[in-house]
Amino acid sequence: MDDNCIFCKIINGEIPSYTVYEDDVVKAFLDISQGTPGHTLVIPKKHVPDLFAYDADLAAQVFSRIPKIARAVKASNPAIKGMNVVNNNGEVAYQSVFHSHFHLIPRYTSDDDFKMIFKDNSGNYNDEKYKEIQQSIIDQMKEDQLCNG
Repeated sequence: MDDNCIFCKIINGEIPSYTVYEDDVVKAFLDISQGTPGHTLVIPKKHVPDLFAYDADLAAQVFSRIPKIARAVKASNPAIKGMNVVNNNGEVAYQSVFHSHFHLIPRYTSDDDFKMIFKDNSGNYNDEKYKEIQQSIIDQMKEDQLCNG
């Protein structure tokens, strides 16, 4: 636990939350901002700053619970038609609390005031550039395999 972390304080009961699910691995509670009604955060009880800090066991434990929680959120309101699952890692990626967390954001309509924009930059790439990026990632996967075997 991190004494300065707002999510650790929520886990410890020092700050109240609207908990919707809790077990020995995760806590899920309503995001105070309610981007859309039912917006829920899922956090590991172990303090990890971001996705990059997960090991395989923690990832399996946390990720395996997300579909169950997401199904419950969706079933809680028949007006929910879909859901965005968002995980921000690093300040540049809009992470504002540095305790890993997943946003479950219910979607009601395409006009429900939540937007994600994926710009098409494909015109800036050719086969050579795609292959360069591909190989760089493959090399890192091999390096990770050697280090973490």
